[in-house]
Amino acid sequence: MRPTRLFAALALTGIAASGLTACAAAAESGPTVVVSTNILGDVVEELVGEQARVVTLMKPHADPHSFEISAQEAATLRGADLLVSNGLGLEEGLQQHLDAAAADDVPMFVAGDAIDVLDYSEGDAEGMPDSHFWTDPERMIDVVDAIAPVLADIDGIDADALDATVDAYRDELQAMDAEMSEAFAGIPEDRRALVTNHHVFGYLAQRFDFDIIGAVIPGGTTLAAPSASDLADLVDAIEQTGVPAIFAESSSPDRLVQALASEANVQVEVIELYTESLTGPGEGAPDYLTMMRVNTERITTGLTP
Repeated sequence: MRPTRLFAALALTGIAASGLTACAAAAESGPTVVVSTNILGDVVEELVGEQARVVTLMKPHADPHSFEISAQEAATLRGADLLVSNGLGLEEGLQQHLDAAAADDVPMFVAGDAIDVLDYSEGDAEGMPDSHFWTDPERMIDVVDAIAPVLADIDGIDADALDATVDAYRDELQAMDAEMSEAFAGIPEDRRALVTNHHVFGYLAQRFDFDIIGAVIPGGTTLAAPSASDLADLVDAIEQTGVPAIFAESSSPDRLVQALASEANVQVEVIELYTESLTGPGEGAPDYLTMMRVNTERITTGLTP
């Protein structure tokens, strides 16, 4: 991790008792940007720097499908100069507050509106939009490009300073995308297969040419539950393909993944990834770029002989 990013991550230890995360003390009197998920919150903080107070509603390690907010956080959301959300059905526990904010004409930016959306290809969510676009850095670049002019229109934001931080962060995203492409290129073609807790890697698979063998939870949300037939079908797929690893998300319990690995008549390693949520400082994935690099290393190691 770059030293400047490490120092910024360590600064988060000063989170207020309310649990709201702010960008920097110098921005307290400036505009307020409220962000639903901590992945998008990190990206927005990188873009605005100290020009605005960034309030991230989703805490480290939380599940974006089910996290909820307090009355105080809901009030902050309704008073935001801009409300940034993921969209595409991700924030299930927050949706009522997002709908209320829209009804109150709170300025909003929905990241899912800025990308080429994929649909889930199987399970209960088949045909519905996949909300996990951040696993593809190219789509995150699309989000950055789309939100930049929206941020520039906020009173108190210096457009020239914003342009500089946007350009710098876009360069970082492009560099990371190139690193991921190089790392994944070393995985043999017959091992480019992913099994996860639930369907979270559709965008990564499309971008970097992986096959999705299946998921323990056959849908787009961690709130669903697998049936006995779902597990049996997945065991068959694992046995037929000989996939060497199952990837379990850090925000979800992996008991089902562990049980599945022990049921299949093949040696399957269970590897933890950071895919749905960032962590706290010093816990493995305190920011989006680090999260993606750690996941790339673990996927590459897990699938390479």
